[in-house]
Amino acid sequence: MRRLVLAPLVALVLAAVSGPLQAQAWPTHPVKLIVPFPPGGGTDLTARSVAARLAETLGQPVVVENRGGAGGSIGADAVAKSAPDGYTIGIATSSTHPGALVLQKSVPYDPLKSFAPITMIGSTSYVLLANPTVPAANMAELVTYAKANPGKLNIANVGTSTIGYLLTLQMKALTGTNMVDIGYKGASQAYPDLMGNQVSLFLDNPGASTPLVMSGRLKAYGVTTSTPSLPGVPLLSETGASVGLRNFDPSFWYGLVAPAGTPKPIVERIQAETAKYVQSPEGRKEFAARSLEPVGSTPEQFAAVIQKDIERYTALAKQLGIQPQ
Repeated sequence: MRRLVLAPLVALVLAAVSGPLQAQAWPTHPVKLIVPFPPGGGTDLTARSVAARLAETLGQPVVVENRGGAGGSIGADAVAKSAPDGYTIGIATSSTHPGALVLQKSVPYDPLKSFAPITMIGSTSYVLLANPTVPAANMAELVTYAKANPGKLNIANVGTSTIGYLLTLQMKALTGTNMVDIGYKGASQAYPDLMGNQVSLFLDNPGASTPLVMSGRLKAYGVTTSTPSLPGVPLLSETGASVGLRNFDPSFWYGLVAPAGTPKPIVERIQAETAKYVQSPEGRKEFAARSLEPVGSTPEQFAAVIQKDIERYTALAKQLGIQPQ
Protein backbone atom coordinates (compact mmCIF):
# COMPACT_ATOMS: atom_id res chain seq x y z
CA MET A 1 0.00 0.00 0.00
CA ARG A 2 2.83 2.37 0.87
CA ARG A 3 4.42 1.78 -2.53
CA LEU A 4 1.12 2.51 -4.26
CA VAL A 5 0.89 5.86 -2.47
CA LEU A 6 4.51 6.84 -3.03
CA ALA A 7 4.70 5.96 -6.75
CA PRO A 8 2.47 8.85 -7.96
CA LEU A 9 4.31 11.28 -5.70
CA VAL A 10 7.67 10.22 -7.10
CA ALA A 11 6.32 10.62 -10.65
CA LEU A 12 5.13 14.16 -9.85
CA VAL A 13 8.48 15.11 -8.36
CA LEU A 14 10.37 13.74 -11.36
CA ALA A 15 8.11 15.61 -13.77
CA ALA A 16 8.59 18.83 -11.80
CA VAL A 17 12.38 18.66 -11.87
CA SER A 18 12.88 17.20 -15.36
CA GLY A 19 12.16 20.52 -17.11
CA PRO A 20 14.72 22.54 -15.11
CA LEU A 21 17.29 19.75 -15.35
CA GLN A 22 16.81 19.52 -19.11
CA ALA A 23 17.21 23.29 -19.42
CA GLN A 24 20.41 23.23 -17.34
CA ALA A 25 21.93 20.63 -19.67
CA TRP A 26 20.73 22.41 -22.80
CA PRO A 27 22.26 22.85 -25.31
CA THR A 28 24.59 19.90 -25.75
CA HIS A 29 24.57 19.95 -29.56
CA PRO A 30 23.76 22.41 -32.39
CA VAL A 31 20.45 24.29 -32.45
CA LYS A 32 18.55 24.66 -35.72
CA LEU A 33 16.96 28.01 -36.61
CA ILE A 34 14.37 27.66 -39.39
CA VAL A 35 13.89 30.74 -41.59
CA PRO A 36 10.61 30.47 -43.52
CA PHE A 37 11.87 32.43 -46.53
CA PRO A 38 14.74 32.01 -49.04
CA PRO A 39 18.24 33.33 -48.31
CA GLY A 40 19.09 36.98 -48.93
CA GLY A 41 15.90 38.76 -47.85
CA GLY A 42 15.31 40.87 -44.74
CA THR A 43 14.02 37.92 -42.70
CA ASP A 44 17.08 35.84 -43.52
CA LEU A 45 19.53 38.64 -42.71
CA THR A 46 17.85 39.30 -39.37
CA ALA A 47 17.88 35.60 -38.51
CA ARG A 48 21.57 35.22 -39.28
CA SER A 49 22.49 38.15 -37.02
CA VAL A 50 20.59 36.63 -34.11
CA ALA A 51 21.91 33.12 -34.85
CA ALA A 52 25.52 34.32 -34.74
CA ARG A 53 25.03 35.95 -31.35
CA LEU A 54 23.12 33.00 -29.87
CA ALA A 55 25.87 30.65 -31.01
CA GLU A 56 28.38 32.71 -29.03
CA THR A 57 26.34 32.89 -25.84
CA LEU A 58 24.94 29.34 -25.91
CA GLY A 59 28.26 27.70 -26.72
CA GLN A 60 26.81 25.64 -29.59
CA PRO A 61 26.40 26.35 -33.31
CA VAL A 62 23.02 27.79 -34.32
CA VAL A 63 22.47 26.51 -37.84
CA VAL A 64 20.19 28.52 -40.12
CA GLU A 65 17.96 26.43 -42.38
CA ASN A 66 15.91 28.22 -45.06
CA ARG A 67 12.53 26.65 -45.86
CA GLY A 68 10.66 29.05 -48.11
CA GLY A 69 7.29 28.73 -49.78
CA ALA A 70 3.58 29.44 -49.22
CA GLY A 71 4.25 32.88 -47.78
CA GLY A 72 6.40 31.42 -45.01
CA SER A 73 3.86 28.89 -43.76
CA ILE A 74 5.90 25.86 -44.88
CA GLY A 75 8.83 26.87 -42.67
CA ALA A 76 6.55 27.88 -39.81
CA ASP A 77 4.79 24.52 -39.96
CA ALA A 78 8.16 22.76 -39.82
CA VAL A 79 8.89 24.57 -36.56
CA ALA A 80 5.47 23.75 -35.12
CA LYS A 81 5.89 20.04 -35.87
CA SER A 82 9.43 19.78 -34.47
CA ALA A 83 10.28 18.17 -31.15
CA PRO A 84 9.82 20.68 -28.29
CA ASP A 85 13.30 20.11 -26.91
CA GLY A 86 14.94 23.47 -27.61
CA TYR A 87 16.94 22.21 -30.57
CA THR A 88 14.61 23.65 -33.22
CA ILE A 89 13.44 27.24 -33.11
CA GLY A 90 12.15 29.46 -35.89
CA ILE A 91 11.69 32.96 -37.15
CA ALA A 92 8.12 34.21 -36.96
CA THR A 93 7.00 37.28 -38.87
CA SER A 94 3.89 39.38 -39.36
CA SER A 95 3.26 37.22 -42.43
CA THR A 96 3.83 33.72 -41.05
CA HIS A 97 1.64 34.22 -38.01
CA PRO A 98 -1.19 36.81 -38.24
CA GLY A 99 -0.89 37.03 -42.03
CA ALA A 100 -1.11 33.33 -42.77
CA LEU A 101 -4.12 32.84 -40.52
CA VAL A 102 -5.99 35.69 -42.21
CA LEU A 103 -5.01 34.98 -45.83
CA GLN A 104 -4.64 31.20 -46.10
CA LYS A 105 -7.63 28.87 -46.24
CA SER A 106 -6.04 25.87 -44.52
CA VAL A 107 -3.15 26.93 -42.29
CA PRO A 108 -1.59 23.75 -40.84
CA TYR A 109 -0.77 25.42 -37.52
CA ASP A 110 -2.26 27.79 -34.96
CA PRO A 111 -0.17 30.99 -34.71
CA LEU A 112 -0.35 30.88 -30.92
CA LYS A 113 -1.27 27.37 -29.76
CA SER A 114 1.23 25.58 -32.01
CA PHE A 115 4.17 27.63 -30.75
CA ALA A 116 5.91 28.87 -27.66
CA PRO A 117 6.48 32.58 -28.41
CA ILE A 118 10.00 33.57 -27.35
CA THR A 119 10.52 37.23 -28.20
CA MET A 120 9.89 39.90 -30.79
CA ILE A 121 13.34 40.62 -32.20
CA GLY A 122 12.47 43.94 -33.79
CA SER A 123 10.15 45.84 -36.10
CA THR A 124 10.66 47.69 -39.35
CA SER A 125 8.88 49.83 -41.89
CA TYR A 126 7.76 49.16 -45.44
CA VAL A 127 9.28 50.98 -48.38
CA LEU A 128 7.71 51.39 -51.82
CA LEU A 129 10.52 50.57 -54.26
CA ALA A 130 10.64 51.09 -58.00
CA ASN A 131 12.85 50.48 -60.97
CA PRO A 132 14.59 53.80 -61.75
CA THR A 133 12.96 53.90 -65.22
CA VAL A 134 9.41 54.22 -63.83
CA PRO A 135 8.35 57.66 -65.14
CA ALA A 136 7.36 59.31 -61.85
CA ALA A 137 9.47 61.40 -59.50
CA ASN A 138 7.24 61.14 -56.42
CA MET A 139 4.20 59.36 -55.05
CA ALA A 140 1.66 61.80 -56.46
CA GLU A 141 3.17 61.48 -59.94
CA LEU A 142 3.25 57.69 -59.61
CA VAL A 143 -0.47 57.53 -58.81
CA THR A 144 -1.27 59.90 -61.66
CA TYR A 145 0.75 57.76 -64.08
CA ALA A 146 -0.80 54.51 -62.82
CA LYS A 147 -4.32 55.89 -63.22
CA ALA A 148 -3.55 57.13 -66.73
CA ASN A 149 -2.08 53.73 -67.65
CA PRO A 150 -4.19 51.09 -65.87
CA GLY A 151 -2.53 47.68 -65.85
CA LYS A 152 0.74 48.95 -67.32
CA LEU A 153 2.65 48.92 -64.04
CA ASN A 154 3.16 45.66 -62.17
CA ILE A 155 4.03 45.22 -58.51
CA ALA A 156 5.88 42.35 -56.85
CA ASN A 157 4.84 40.41 -53.77
CA VAL A 158 6.29 37.40 -51.97
CA GLY A 159 3.07 35.43 -51.71
CA THR A 160 -0.65 36.03 -51.43
CA SER A 161 -0.57 34.84 -47.81
CA THR A 162 1.85 37.56 -46.70
CA ILE A 163 1.13 40.84 -44.96
CA GLY A 164 3.12 42.61 -47.68
CA TYR A 165 0.58 41.38 -50.24
CA LEU A 166 -2.35 42.45 -48.06
CA LEU A 167 -0.83 45.91 -47.64
CA THR A 168 -0.10 46.13 -51.37
CA LEU A 169 -3.80 45.56 -52.02
CA GLN A 170 -4.68 48.16 -49.40
CA MET A 171 -2.32 50.68 -50.99
CA LYS A 172 -3.86 50.10 -54.43
CA ALA A 173 -7.35 50.43 -52.99
CA LEU A 174 -6.52 53.66 -51.15
CA THR A 175 -4.96 55.23 -54.24
CA GLY A 176 -7.52 53.85 -56.70
CA THR A 177 -4.81 52.39 -58.95
CA ASN A 178 -4.83 49.27 -61.13
CA MET A 179 -1.46 47.50 -61.06
CA VAL A 180 -0.76 43.85 -61.89
CA ASP A 181 0.36 41.66 -58.97
CA ILE A 182 3.41 39.45 -59.64
CA GLY A 183 4.17 36.75 -57.08
CA TYR A 184 7.62 35.51 -55.98
CA LYS A 185 8.75 32.95 -53.43
CA GLY A 186 10.97 35.47 -51.66
CA ALA A 187 12.27 39.02 -51.81
CA SER A 188 15.71 37.86 -52.97
CA GLN A 189 14.07 36.52 -56.13
CA ALA A 190 12.06 39.69 -56.74
CA TYR A 191 14.99 42.12 -56.59
CA PRO A 192 16.80 40.97 -59.76
CA ASP A 193 13.58 41.41 -61.74
CA LEU A 194 12.94 44.77 -60.12
CA MET A 195 16.43 46.00 -61.02
CA GLY A 196 16.07 44.47 -64.50
CA ASN A 197 12.71 46.21 -65.03
CA GLN A 198 10.76 42.97 -65.43
CA VAL A 199 8.68 44.23 -62.52
CA SER A 200 8.02 47.91 -61.82
CA LEU A 201 7.33 48.22 -58.08
CA PHE A 202 7.70 46.33 -54.81
CA LEU A 203 6.37 47.14 -51.33
CA ASP A 204 8.92 45.49 -49.06
CA ASN A 205 10.83 45.95 -45.84
CA PRO A 206 14.00 48.03 -46.27
CA GLY A 207 16.55 45.63 -44.78
CA ALA A 208 17.76 44.09 -48.03
CA SER A 209 16.89 47.03 -50.29
CA THR A 210 18.65 49.87 -48.45
CA PRO A 211 22.02 49.45 -50.25
CA LEU A 212 20.21 49.14 -53.59
CA VAL A 213 18.43 52.43 -52.99
CA MET A 214 21.55 54.19 -51.70
CA SER A 215 23.52 53.07 -54.77
CA GLY A 216 20.81 54.21 -57.20
CA ARG A 217 19.98 50.76 -58.50
CA LEU A 218 16.45 51.23 -57.16
CA LYS A 219 14.46 54.28 -56.14
CA ALA A 220 12.19 54.65 -53.14
CA TYR A 221 8.95 56.65 -53.22
CA GLY A 222 8.36 56.52 -49.49
CA VAL A 223 8.45 54.57 -46.23
CA THR A 224 5.61 53.76 -43.85
CA THR A 225 7.46 54.63 -40.64
CA SER A 226 10.63 56.57 -39.82
CA THR A 227 13.60 54.80 -41.44
CA PRO A 228 17.01 56.27 -40.48
CA SER A 229 18.89 54.05 -42.94
CA LEU A 230 17.06 55.76 -45.82
CA PRO A 231 17.64 59.45 -45.13
CA GLY A 232 15.71 61.71 -47.44
CA VAL A 233 13.04 59.13 -48.26
CA PRO A 234 9.72 60.67 -47.12
CA LEU A 235 6.88 59.02 -45.23
CA LEU A 236 4.21 57.65 -47.54
CA SER A 237 1.60 59.17 -45.24
CA GLU A 238 3.07 62.59 -46.09
CA THR A 239 4.23 62.30 -49.70
CA GLY A 240 1.09 60.33 -50.55
CA ALA A 241 -1.34 62.32 -48.42
CA SER A 242 -2.98 63.94 -51.44
CA VAL A 243 -3.52 60.58 -53.17
CA GLY A 244 -5.14 58.61 -50.37
CA LEU A 245 -2.24 57.47 -48.18
CA ARG A 246 -2.55 59.94 -45.28
CA ASN A 247 -3.03 57.15 -42.70
CA PHE A 248 -0.96 54.46 -44.41
CA ASP A 249 1.68 53.68 -41.76
CA PRO A 250 1.98 49.90 -41.15
CA SER A 251 5.06 48.20 -39.73
CA PHE A 252 6.40 44.65 -39.83
CA TRP A 253 7.97 42.54 -37.10
CA TYR A 254 10.35 39.62 -36.76
CA GLY A 255 10.35 37.27 -33.78
CA LEU A 256 11.58 33.96 -32.43
CA VAL A 257 9.29 31.02 -31.65
CA ALA A 258 9.73 27.42 -30.55
CA PRO A 259 7.40 24.44 -30.84
CA ALA A 260 4.62 24.43 -28.24
CA GLY A 261 5.70 22.55 -25.14
CA THR A 262 9.33 23.67 -25.23
CA PRO A 263 10.50 23.89 -21.60
CA LYS A 264 9.95 27.36 -20.18
CA PRO A 265 13.53 27.72 -18.84
CA ILE A 266 14.88 27.16 -22.37
CA VAL A 267 12.45 29.71 -23.83
CA GLU A 268 13.42 32.21 -21.15
CA ARG A 269 17.14 31.71 -21.76
CA ILE A 270 16.80 32.26 -25.52
CA GLN A 271 14.67 35.34 -24.84
CA ALA A 272 17.18 36.78 -22.40
CA GLU A 273 20.16 36.24 -24.70
CA THR A 274 18.31 37.66 -27.72
CA ALA A 275 17.07 40.71 -25.81
CA LYS A 276 20.57 41.35 -24.47
CA TYR A 277 21.95 41.29 -28.01
CA VAL A 278 19.33 43.45 -29.75
CA GLN A 279 19.54 46.11 -27.02
CA SER A 280 23.35 46.15 -26.94
CA PRO A 281 25.31 48.91 -28.72
CA GLU A 282 26.52 46.30 -31.22
CA GLY A 283 23.00 45.03 -31.87
CA ARG A 284 21.48 48.49 -32.14
CA LYS A 285 24.14 49.54 -34.65
CA GLU A 286 23.63 46.43 -36.78
CA PHE A 287 19.85 46.71 -36.66
CA ALA A 288 19.90 50.42 -37.48
CA ALA A 289 21.82 49.64 -40.67
CA ARG A 290 18.93 47.37 -41.65
CA SER A 291 16.22 49.81 -40.57
CA LEU A 292 15.19 47.60 -37.64
CA GLU A 293 13.99 48.96 -34.32
CA PRO A 294 15.19 46.47 -31.65
CA VAL A 295 12.59 45.13 -29.22
CA GLY A 296 13.48 41.99 -27.20
CA SER A 297 10.03 41.59 -25.61
CA THR A 298 8.98 38.90 -23.14
CA PRO A 299 7.17 35.79 -24.41
CA GLU A 300 3.91 37.12 -22.95
CA GLN A 301 4.28 40.51 -24.63
CA PHE A 302 5.08 38.85 -27.95
CA ALA A 303 2.01 36.61 -27.71
CA ALA A 304 -0.15 39.70 -27.11
CA VAL A 305 1.20 41.39 -30.26
CA ILE A 306 0.45 38.32 -32.38
CA GLN A 307 -3.13 38.22 -31.06
CA LYS A 308 -3.65 41.94 -31.66
CA ASP A 309 -2.33 41.72 -35.23
CA ILE A 310 -4.58 38.75 -35.99
CA GLU A 311 -7.56 40.92 -35.07
CA ARG A 312 -6.24 43.95 -37.00
CA TYR A 313 -5.49 42.12 -40.23
CA THR A 314 -8.69 40.09 -40.08
CA ALA A 315 -10.60 43.38 -40.06
CA LEU A 316 -8.51 44.76 -42.97
CA ALA A 317 -9.03 41.64 -45.10
CA LYS A 318 -12.77 41.85 -44.46
CA GLN A 319 -12.77 45.53 -45.41
CA LEU A 320 -10.98 44.77 -48.69
CA GLY A 321 -13.21 41.78 -49.41
CA ILE A 322 -10.28 39.36 -49.42
CA GLN A 323 -11.07 35.69 -48.90
CA PRO A 324 -8.50 33.16 -47.68
CA GLN A 325 -6.98 31.20 -50.56
